[in-house]
Amino acid sequence: MIRRYEDFVFDIDGTLLDTERTGVLSLMQTIRELTGIEMAYEEAYQYFGIPSSHTSAKLGYGDAARFAEVWEEHFQELMDLVQPFPGVEAVLQDLRATGARLGVVTSRSRAEIAYDPHLAKLLPFFDVVVSSEDSPRHKPFPDPMLTYLEKAGARKETTLYLGDTLHDWRCGHDAGCDFALADWKGRGMQGIPAEYCFADAASLRAILGL
Repeated sequence: MIRRYEDFVFDIDGTLLDTERTGVLSLMQTIRELTGIEMAYEEAYQYFGIPSSHTSAKLGYGDAARFAEVWEEHFQELMDLVQPFPGVEAVLQDLRATGARLGVVTSRSRAEIAYDPHLAKLLPFFDVVVSSEDSPRHKPFPDPMLTYLEKAGARKETTLYLGDTLHDWRCGHDAGCDFALADWKGRGMQGIPAEYCFADAASLRAILGL
């Protein structure tokens, strides 16, 4: 990695924590319960990592609050499936030790951030956390990353955003930041023109210069 980055900003779901099965399976249950539609896993995956209000709107379900409530209930039921990706905590610890500033930009609400016991172990590493309530528009718009830049006093040219979806890439790139794609599941680049890509802790460390 070219050592020009001063800020490293992470998405949560699919980047720091392996929440894919929990998120997608709970969404499939929610859609079945509220709409009667049986949705395949890969079809539901396209809604992974975006705010629940956007998902309900895209699905044509009018009561966004009810949709979020039911999805959250089913997500909690499947929390035992959630795990940090291997080596993530050590990477964050070592990156913080270099003096770099670390941040989070996520589609989760503050409440969804607060209840997660896995995330609780990682939050002390971060200087600035931007949740879904902190910007006027959500991913894929650049607003969340622009909010981070403002809160942190960071420069877009020296900020790297790390995420796992096209929504993340658009959010970071449209804010003028470089992007590193998390490919823990081996899905490949998925047509995302990221500057970097990592599939395990070793390749993540290489990108971060650790």
